[in-house]
Amino acid sequence: MACQFLTVCIDNIFNPCSSAANQLNGRHLRPRWSGNRKGLSGPLKGGVVLDFLSARLNFTYEMVRVAEELEPEIGRGQIDYLIDNQCDLLIQSVFATTRRNKIVDLTLPWVYDSSAFLIPVPDETANVNAVVKPFQWQIWLGLGVSIICVVAVLNFIHRSIHYIHKYLNRPCETEADTIELGETKTGQYYLYTFGTLLSQGGPCTSKGLPIRLVAAAWCLATFIFVQAYNSTLFTYVVTPVHQPLINSIYDIFDNSDINLLVRTDTIDLLLKRNNNTGVFLKIQKKLDSYANSRCALASDCIQSVASGSRNVYFESKNYLKDAIRTEFKRTGKCKLQLAKEGFTGVTSSFALQKFSPYTQSTTRGILELHQTGIIDYWDTWFRPMPPQCNGKPPTGVKSPGNNPSRLSLKNLTGAFLVLLVGLGLSFMAFLFEQIVAILSERHRVKTLIKLVQVEPGESTEETQEELSSITEEELSGNSNIEEPPSNVTEVTGVEEIVESMDIITIATQENE
Repeated sequence: MACQFLTVCIDNIFNPCSSAANQLNGRHLRPRWSGNRKGLSGPLKGGVVLDFLSARLNFTYEMVRVAEELEPEIGRGQIDYLIDNQCDLLIQSVFATTRRNKIVDLTLPWVYDSSAFLIPVPDETANVNAVVKPFQWQIWLGLGVSIICVVAVLNFIHRSIHYIHKYLNRPCETEADTIELGETKTGQYYLYTFGTLLSQGGPCTSKGLPIRLVAAAWCLATFIFVQAYNSTLFTYVVTPVHQPLINSIYDIFDNSDINLLVRTDTIDLLLKRNNNTGVFLKIQKKLDSYANSRCALASDCIQSVASGSRNVYFESKNYLKDAIRTEFKRTGKCKLQLAKEGFTGVTSSFALQKFSPYTQSTTRGILELHQTGIIDYWDTWFRPMPPQCNGKPPTGVKSPGNNPSRLSLKNLTGAFLVLLVGLGLSFMAFLFEQIVAILSERHRVKTLIKLVQVEPGESTEETQEELSSITEEELSGNSNIEEPPSNVTEVTGVEEIVESMDIITIATQENE
């Protein structure tokens, strides 16, 4: 890629410590370097750094613009200007290599940056699993096991009390106590534990101290669970779901449908330096797996990282911030962002002629510049990221002005999903109960018809068994019907059968 940079011809330079006039005097000069042509990348801070060095070291300079690459494979490069004594200082991001150290002098690094990944901003999705996010799966599993254990302990204590009373022949005060001690109340215990967990409460009808102690311990534990859940649930409900395409470089390796894009010759030096081993070998394989993984211009790679695409662009973080800001100015929307984790640190230096008398003075000036911390501050001049599009992944709901943001359907999708699941389960339970009731009624009618068809005086063992099986349960309709008053004569199961047989006989005659 052809780049436009600065080379400098130095007219006068001297010891920076010889006079107090070399100090910056607390002023930060505006840069003369106005930037690069559209589609070209370069160190935007190079011009202002040069102004600082000129004022600090008291030298004058003449800018020489060049359009060649640093070291092209064919033709003349920027370093050739230094070798041919056509310039004294190269304002460029020159990465230190063994070969370059042999042919030019490199100053102290003036740029300390890191590589990053440019990804498209994902669309907001429905927050389906917000209701389960407050707890990790281990807590949900432990909560389910705790419910089972609490019910089992309550049942064990309940049965133990009953057997002890029965063994000691200790009479109970009332009949209700006898029923309470003699029956297993697993269903009631499950309702009690779930009701307490859902903040619905419920009475503990048992008068036994051991059962009440277990119930009290469960209430205390439930209080802690509920408070922890509710306090965390709100955060997940109001947080928009923006699942980024990747979080780190390892996500690129784990997903075969994600394509890695790089600018030509930018990462090849890094791969060769590390001998294509470890993670660098994976990067090389990832690049080879996609035919269009290398772009001649940075703008080509940036255009490929569009919303909804599966492309990721690898470049220096500062250049990626420029791309994000440019895209925001063009469209007015944040369509690009940086991945959460970077990859590797990047340092770059200025280059001078080999054995240049200005190398030590330039390095000292850059060191003083780093000590002031102004280099990082200059990024706010050249790369003023808009507050609504700073390149970072969104972390919460943001609303313009002071108006509180309103929750949308996407925020509460999980709650509606739980409601739909509950309604579906209740409807299925209703259908199951109706099917069981219909089948039971049909079985009862068939049994009665079969009994009617038996001739007088004939009785088989099968008939007697069917008679005994329906007299108590199937014909009664409901086992929980209250007992009739003492002044009312009870109707036995046989009398009910006779009445049912008469009804069936009359209905048969009418049909005939």
